[in-house]
Parts: sequence; C-alpha cells; structure tokens
Amino acid sequence: MKYSMWAFLLLVSATWRTGVVADDNWPQFRGHNGLGLSDGNPPLTWDVSEGTNVEWKTPIAGLGHSSPIVWGDKSFLTTAVNSETEKPSLKTGWLGGAGESAPDKGQWSWQVLCLNLRTGRIVWTKDALVGEPAVKRHMKASHANCTPATDGQHVVAFFGSEGLFCYDVDGNLKWQKSFGVLRSGPYDDKKLEWGFASSPIMSDGHVLVQCDCLNTAFVAILDVQTGEEIRRIEREGEVATWSTPAVILHDGRRQIVCNGYKQMAGYDYETGERLWHLNGGGDIPVPMPLFADGLIHLTNGHGKSPSYAIKPSATGNITPSKNGTKKDGLAWWESTDGAYMPTPLIHGELIYTCNDNGRLAVRDAATGSLIYRQRVGTGSRTYSASAVATASHVYFASERGEITTIEVGQKFRKVSRNEMGEVVMATPAISGDRLLIRTTDALFSIKTPEPLPAFPTLP
Repeated sequence: MKYSMWAFLLLVSATWRTGVVADDNWPQFRGHNGLGLSDGNPPLTWDVSEGTNVEWKTPIAGLGHSSPIVWGDKSFLTTAVNSETEKPSLKTGWLGGAGESAPDKGQWSWQVLCLNLRTGRIVWTKDALVGEPAVKRHMKASHANCTPATDGQHVVAFFGSEGLFCYDVDGNLKWQKSFGVLRSGPYDDKKLEWGFASSPIMSDGHVLVQCDCLNTAFVAILDVQTGEEIRRIEREGEVATWSTPAVILHDGRRQIVCNGYKQMAGYDYETGERLWHLNGGGDIPVPMPLFADGLIHLTNGHGKSPSYAIKPSATGNITPSKNGTKKDGLAWWESTDGAYMPTPLIHGELIYTCNDNGRLAVRDAATGSLIYRQRVGTGSRTYSASAVATASHVYFASERGEITTIEVGQKFRKVSRNEMGEVVMATPAISGDRLLIRTTDALFSIKTPEPLPAFPTLP
C-alpha cells in the first residue's frame, strides 16, 4: 500500500509539473486528478458514416451521461434503463431557462458495464438496483450522470439517491452504501427535481463523494475496501450543487476542494477543518475544481459567471470585496468569462474555459490575463461535455455531436470538425491512441488502424 501511494503521488507530482500524463489509464471523471490531460495521440479526424478511424462502436442500452473510464484493457461506464421505453426523452440545446423534470414512467435499472477496450465487447453488466427513482431528473439529464471511478482493483459507481456501489473489476459486488434521498434541484424552486450528478473520486484507499443537496450537504470519505464511512464533512448552509470534488497535495498537506454557491471551500483531508472559503459565484455550480502549477482554479455559472485562482495556502474568507478588491488568498479573479456546465482545461501556462454556449476564453493560468476569445463550433451549438486534451490538441464536444479540435497555444487554430451524428452529453476520455466518445446511443472508440505488416522481400 505504501509503495502504491508513493507511486501515485509521484505521478500526481509529474502531472502538475508537466500537464500531461504518461499513462493510458483514465480512472475517473476527466482522467487523472480531473485535469482532462493525456500524452496519448488519438486521431484528429474521423468519419463515423464511413468508418474511417472508428475502431469500434458498441450500442449502450438506456440513457446515461456518465463518461467512460479506463484501466488497463477495460473500460467502465454506467447507464439507466427504463422499463417502458428504449429511448427515454431528452432535451438538448438552450431551453430558455426551462427547468422542468422529465416526464418518465415505469421502473429503471441502474447498471454498471465493463467493456473490452480493444474490441468494444461488453464483458459484464451488473444491475446495481431496479425500481422507481427517489428523485426525478432534469429533462436534459439522465439517472446515470455520475462518472464511475477505479483504482485498478475496485470500480465505484454513484447513482445519488439510489446509492453508492463498489465492484471489483470482474463485476463482483463488494459493498454498497445509501445516503438516503438526495434532493437536487434549484434552491429557489424546491418543487423542481433535477437529479444528482457529482462523481465519486478515489484517493489513497478512500472513496470521496460530495453530496450538496436541498435537504443535506456534506462530503463523505469512505474506506474503499469496506465502504465504512471514515469521516463526514458538513457543508452547512450549502444549496444543491452538481460538482465533483478534487483532492490536492501542497507542501505536504492534502486538501479536499469543493465548488459551491454558498461555500466554495478547501478542507483539511485529515481533520475535515475548513481552511478557506468564498461565496457569491453562480448559483448552479457544476465545473470541477482544478489544481495545476500551484494554484486552485474554480468557476461556476448561472446568474454570475466568475473565475477564481486560489493559493492553496489561503486561509479564512477570501471572497472578493464588493468593490472588486481581491483578498490575499486569491492569485487573481475575474467576474466574467467563467463556465456554467463544462469544466475548464489547464494546459501548460494556459487555462481554456468554454461556456455552455461555445464561447471559449483562454487566459494565462498564473495571472488571469486574457489571451484570446473565440467561439468553438458552428452556429448555436451548446456544450455540456468538458474539453480534454493531448500534448498538442484540445477536443471540444457539443451536444449535437460536433467534435472540434484546436491546436494548443496562444492563438486559435482550428484543426478539424467531426460529426458523430448522435447527441453527446458525456465528456470524452483519452486512453493512449484511443479517443472514447459516448453518445446517447453508443460508445465509440476512435483510433487510427494499425498498419498492415509489410510483405516479405522475395529472394
């Protein structure tokens, strides 16, 4: 265990210094540490209709917005299958502020799947639970929004009110945990129900979940071996949020960082003590916190759309004053150009922040200085998925299934646009030379074919 932990910390340290990870595993939402970075080299162009650079396509039953994860030669993901219809209703695009729940009927089966990464064959499917949902979903959401997490031995899947489930990589259930009904919806209209979306993460033999809901708000740390709850950090006064937490390491101290509306905050991993906090951002926080090059980056949207770069040594209340003056714990902050749905991407010295309307703002990650603004995609495309990147290119996936790639750097250079022909709500994953894209109907592996062996030379 000590060797595994030190190996993990060394990998984390390398990630924070260089940006990309020399590892084909993609173990949680947005890969290692949620940074969305890989040293892989998947294709920049493909054609779904012709099959060009499409290694395989596997239909996935039901409806799920969780991202695929990868460990070794296996990919894992979740879905929710309805007993009344093969294609549950789903809205996309700008809804004009509408927040109604989906008009579902019947029972659902919450499922965890394992696929062979090389062939796309479904190796096993497990029904975690069958029944009627405790909470309705938003009409743009699913009942399987949370991306699973793995450490190569365990696979943890979270379905909100339906519970947290831990399997081994062969599909054997190890334990399950209920946190009761988790009511997620807008704080100013408690009649609406939108469903849960915060993904679990794993750190040093622990599972962490952030449960900010209308009826409760906390972070729970559990033993991955047993499911025993080791610590619960109350987030008193917080409203419903949909963000995944992050664990950061700085000067030998680990912090749990949470996005939020009432309290964006950092907590001591060992004690649960709140170290710093700020408030007053967007009132529907979704993006995951990021840590790179010694700074914590947070953004949220709806109503307001600020961005913050926070020093991990910050203490106390670091909320900017009403006249805009920043506190000592803030490296920089901007009142606009933040993101509502997608998590930003930090690559080298730059932070790429793409809002749900496709507006991309690229800033210097250390100072906040604006490098450029540019609209990604075409027309009135909307974005729920977060960007992912290799050492040289960034991939953006719109809800209509348009994948735009741009070059990394100080200037906007679009390289390609690829149409999936299906709705994309899930963030893609990168594993080596593969780009995994989940649509509402299937999981695709995008990969350049291996070259054919050369013919032997005749004597």
